Amino acid sequence: MKKSWWKILSFVLLVYTVVAGFLIKVPDLPIIHQSIRNLYFHVCMWFAMMILFIISFVYSILYLSNSRYKNDIYARQFAAVGAFLGILGYSTGAIWANYTWLTDQNQSLGSVLKEPKLLGAAIALLIYGAYFVLRGSFTDIDKRARVSAVYNIFAFVMLFPSIWIIPRMVGSLHPGAPGSDTGNPALNAEKDLDAVMRMVFYPAVIGWTLLGVWIATLRIRIQLLQDKTLINE
Repeated sequence: MKKSWWKILSFVLLVYTVVAGFLIKVPDLPIIHQSIRNLYFHVCMWFAMMILFIISFVYSILYLSNSRYKNDIYARQFAAVGAFLGILGYSTGAIWANYTWLTDQNQSLGSVLKEPKLLGAAIALLIYGAYFVLRGSFTDIDKRARVSAVYNIFAFVMLFPSIWIIPRMVGSLHPGAPGSDTGNPALNAEKDLDAVMRMVFYPAVIGWTLLGVWIATLRIRIQLLQDKTLINE
C-alpha cells in the first residue's frame, strides 16, 4: 500500500477531473463557450506528455554516459507513453478545433488543418514516431540503444521549435497566438482560468502525469522480464 499511494492518487485525481470537469461552472467565453472544459483533457495531456518526454530525455543522456541497458528501456517506454498521450492531446485538440473554429468561425477544414499549432504538433509526433521506426531497424542491441539515445535527444530538442516557438511566431487561430482576434489564451489566469477552474486544472495535470508514469512503469517491468539476461544491474 505504501508503494502504491501515487497510483491511488492518480485514480482519485482523474475521477475528480472527469466528474468536476463536466459539472462545475466554467466561464462563458466567446467562441469556446462550454468547450473550455476540454482544457482539463487536451492541455493537461500535453503537459503530461512533456513531462514524460523529459524523463525519457534524461534516461537517454544517462544511457550515453554509462551504457546501462536498463536506461535504454526506461527511455523507450517513457517516450512511448508520452507519444501516446501526445496523440490523445492532438486528437482532443483537433476535435476542439472542429467545434470552435469550423462551427463558430465558419473556417474551412483546410484552413484548420493548415493551422500552425496543429501542424507543429503533428510534426513533433512524427519525429517521435520515427524514433520507434529507427529502433526497429537495428538488430544489434548496443548500436540500437546508442543511436536511439542520440535520436531521442534530437527529438526532444525539436519539440520546442515545432510546438512552442514557431507556431507563436506566425498568425494562428489558436487562442493567444499573434494575429488571432478570437478566443483568449487558454492559461490566462485573469480571463480564462478562474479560481474554480484552477481547482480542476492542476489536479488534472498531476493525474494525467501519474497515469502516464503508471503505464510506463508497467511496460518497463514487462520489458525487464523479457530482457532480464541483457540487463546490466
